[in-house]
Amino acid sequence: MPALHRTVNGHPMVWLDNAATTHKPHQMIEALSTYYATANSNIHRGAHTMARQATVAYEAGRAAIASFLGAASPDEIVFVRGTTEAINLVAQTWARDNLGPGDDILVPVLEHHSDLVPWQQIAAERRARVVPVPLTPEGTIDQDAYAALLSYRTQLVVLSHASNVLGTIPPVREMTALAHRYGAAVLVDGAQAVAHFPVDVQELDADFYAFSGHKIFGPTGIGALYAKRARLEAMRPWQGGGNMIQSVEFARTTFAPAPHRFEAGTGHIAGVIGLHAALDWLQGFDRAAVAAYEAELTAYAQRSLQTVPGLQVLGPTAEKVGVLTFTLHGCTPEEAASRLDDDGIAIRAGHHCAQPALGHFGLASAVRASLALYNTREDIDRLTASLVRLLERREGQKPGG
Repeated sequence: MPALHRTVNGHPMVWLDNAATTHKPHQMIEALSTYYATANSNIHRGAHTMARQATVAYEAGRAAIASFLGAASPDEIVFVRGTTEAINLVAQTWARDNLGPGDDILVPVLEHHSDLVPWQQIAAERRARVVPVPLTPEGTIDQDAYAALLSYRTQLVVLSHASNVLGTIPPVREMTALAHRYGAAVLVDGAQAVAHFPVDVQELDADFYAFSGHKIFGPTGIGALYAKRARLEAMRPWQGGGNMIQSVEFARTTFAPAPHRFEAGTGHIAGVIGLHAALDWLQGFDRAAVAAYEAELTAYAQRSLQTVPGLQVLGPTAEKVGVLTFTLHGCTPEEAASRLDDDGIAIRAGHHCAQPALGHFGLASAVRASLALYNTREDIDRLTASLVRLLERREGQKPGG
């Protein structure tokens, strides 16, 4: 991870903003460089050597993602710019044909804006309803309320595999099974999950599953949508153009089979190759050992932050990935982020694209530190020490201090 070795404001950098984006291994960076230097070409439509090589590499990336997610076939993987585009693709294709007046879309209050706004837009068009699933006081999805809200009006349930604001991991498989009893489809936002623990979409029985490459040590601008084959084959294209057709006449156009019908134009070829390299790098580790290490580091961080006077971590302490969102008494999140940056520590401050979730705690913004497999106890110690120094400086600036 070359970027992790730089200094910020005269200090070795500590990167604790992994829920926003992760840093990149040498292998991924080199894969991008090698592609552009030796195999740069468009795909699928060329007969020359470099076109064939680029096409093979692109489709190898699709197969790698299918294997990574436990999909039944590479044909169940659609390349997109990221999780947000994947969700919008489902909204503009599947939902437009399957939602009608009076239908319900269930979205927990915990969700990222990307799991809410596209459904508000399509619900307004189709005269359907977006129904919030409430949270328990500590911030987990209220499972009793969820079960009560499900009905035969429910056409879709949208939920994150791990929360970007609290790190909590809901019982996705059980929630999916319950939704399927009512004939509802389930879309799972895996953006905050795939880097932290293995995912098997067939075991989850998710109808749709999306993730972003840049949150799993890959490039920006690339991601993947998994969808069950029957779902994809029934969905009309979203965008039109080259690469997604079989034949075009002025009287009629026929479209390519799934997944290619959803990939109009030139795709992010380098992004696919880079993402493939990132997944290979990640899978070179024992994934169970990584999950165990991150769980221990998260617990250590929770204990360490509890020693900071006036600091309150939001949400439950169990069943979560390494996302720690907190408030600091007498200090705005923006001030905390700025002071931590002075010490070379990168964290996030704001509403984290999850305003309803923060509103559940009566907040408009908060501080978020988020962990990845390259973080250490030393990183946590530096975070805690910097927060304590911030409070000490503020105390010393008080009149009479």
